[in-house]
Amino acid sequence: MLEVTIGIGGAAGDGLDKSGDTLAKTAGRLGLHVYAYNSYQSIIRGGHIWLRVRLGEKKVYTHGDSLDALIGLNQDTLERHAGEVQEGGVILFNADRLKCDPSLVAKGVQILPLPMAEITADVVKEFGPIQPIMQNTVAVGAVMYLAQIDFKEAAGVLTDTFNHKGQKVIDLNVGLLKAGYEYAKAKGKTIREGWEFTHQRRPFVTGNEAIAIAAAAAGCKFYSAYPMTPASTILHWMANHANQVGICVKQAEDELAVINMAVGAGIAGVRSMCGTAGGGFALMTEAIGMAGIMEVPVVCVEVQRGGPSTGLPTKTEQADLFQVLGASQGEFPRMIVAPGDVVDAYWSTVEAFNMAEKYQLPVMIMSDLLLSEHPETIDADSVKHDVKIDRGEMVKEWNPENGKFKRFALTQSGISPRTIPGTANTLFVSATDEHDEESILISDMFTAAAVRRKMMEKRMRKMDLLAKDLPAPKLEGPADAEVTLVGWGSSGGAIREAIELLAKDGIKANQLHLKYIVPFHAKEVAEALSKSKKKISVEANFTSQMAKYVRMETGIAMDGHVTKYDGEPLEPAYVAAHVKNILAGKTACLEVTEAEAREFSYHYLRTHYAEKLRPGKAVRETSKTYKEPVWKVELVDKTSGESCGEIIIGIETGATYSFKQTETAAKKEAAQSASKA
Repeated sequence: MLEVTIGIGGAAGDGLDKSGDTLAKTAGRLGLHVYAYNSYQSIIRGGHIWLRVRLGEKKVYTHGDSLDALIGLNQDTLERHAGEVQEGGVILFNADRLKCDPSLVAKGVQILPLPMAEITADVVKEFGPIQPIMQNTVAVGAVMYLAQIDFKEAAGVLTDTFNHKGQKVIDLNVGLLKAGYEYAKAKGKTIREGWEFTHQRRPFVTGNEAIAIAAAAAGCKFYSAYPMTPASTILHWMANHANQVGICVKQAEDELAVINMAVGAGIAGVRSMCGTAGGGFALMTEAIGMAGIMEVPVVCVEVQRGGPSTGLPTKTEQADLFQVLGASQGEFPRMIVAPGDVVDAYWSTVEAFNMAEKYQLPVMIMSDLLLSEHPETIDADSVKHDVKIDRGEMVKEWNPENGKFKRFALTQSGISPRTIPGTANTLFVSATDEHDEESILISDMFTAAAVRRKMMEKRMRKMDLLAKDLPAPKLEGPADAEVTLVGWGSSGGAIREAIELLAKDGIKANQLHLKYIVPFHAKEVAEALSKSKKKISVEANFTSQMAKYVRMETGIAMDGHVTKYDGEPLEPAYVAAHVKNILAGKTACLEVTEAEAREFSYHYLRTHYAEKLRPGKAVRETSKTYKEPVWKVELVDKTSGESCGEIIIGIETGATYSFKQTETAAKKEAAQSASKA
């Protein structure tokens, strides 16, 4: 399959999102598949923003492992990511103000400086001075040629993007795009050729957008939220489309109000949903139990990010499993589902509303930052608006001659008759205390152990029926596989592509992807795993939470664990490499790698030294002084490349032990400081 991965890096405010959108939308219109991932920080300006856009003739399931092209919008990006570009790739940057040190670049990588003033001279002559942010468009034009992406389609995307600003702005941006395209055509070498463009247009959608759109299609009429990354874009979509789709949207003062409003809407007979991240869900847990005992249908989206506490607000993780499992005190019926991709997020949301009302319980949709915020192309016919809606057993009228209406009737199915408040002759109390069939409380004056027992059994009976309503997971791949990779949520794409990489190395693997967490198909999972020769879990957390849960439910332990907990997504090559090590009996190495030592050095320099220096060569040495082996990292001047000192990083601990400048560099800095004073 022909594919290309393009990285774009800069600071917040440099306009990376527009550049990425132009690439992605152009590829989507040409019929290519797109998967993008944006690694960003919690700031409006500055910092380091890193976007990867992967294009392929066939479906791509991750943002890939390496780069074919790098657009560096600042010096920091070139120093961080130049080494990730693989042989045959290209690095582009504004040559008027940036430099790319060849020592940072792998063999066989094309360095194509873009002299912006020269390239844009004709455009400036026609339109006047251009803003610095417009260098992006020139660079995108250049990479369009190098990757052989159709220019006319890209020009059409820019026309649509800037149509609201008038023809002059459209002509300016198309002119800049063409200038970059023509310069690369004259000076560069193509990195991809021979695309087969089908021109089958595909929507470019994030997981959060899919959840929001699905909720609207499923008849959601109330959405409440408090803004919290990475769930906020559900609120954004809802607010922007509220009038169009007829949804009442409420931004509450905190997550306590959010969940209580959603539960209240559910009691009132309205399909309701709320959304939050892990920290917000921690505040919601008591109300989840309230919905459980009151048997109220409500959908809650919990989008995981790096924790605990504020943790990593803009990074991904799968570490909230046991928090969601343990939501609220006591035991009550509920459903927890973890969709695996954007399309699955759509249909899981539709299903969540139907199951919530059919079984009168809270449903929690577990996502994570990667799934919720990354956009990818999907086939237009993979989702539809006219979805099946099942509202369950609803009493629209009640004849008093049939006796008193019993909201919590003890039924064989466990599902009691439900009505909308205000329906004649159906008065009932919806309280957080335990109750009898008629909703009379049994927690104080009218205590009744037998009633409590049967009411508890009634509620929990719903779980057996719910489990039968949900498809059990099945092994995907060859039945005689050497190893089974077990994952959940967004790990599915990385596992799928890792299996392909393992196959190239002669290792046959299959996959068991777990979507329904509660109710859990313990019998089916046990049967599937009993057939596996080796079982390895793959998760974006430290403690292999899903593996622990599987063992709790089935008694089956994994033979190994692939984990990632640095805030960045799982990648296919990472998974494949760790699986091979496990199969070879190798213990996971937790030492700081050379690349990580450079990252530690960058971090120290950025936080302590105003980014005047950058890491150079790194040498591994033994050390009696620090009682562990260390990386001795040379520091060089960013401008001259002159050696200016060293920094020492512990290989086992990652500790920054020492930062020293050379005597010459120290004197030079002192002289510069004195002259400024």
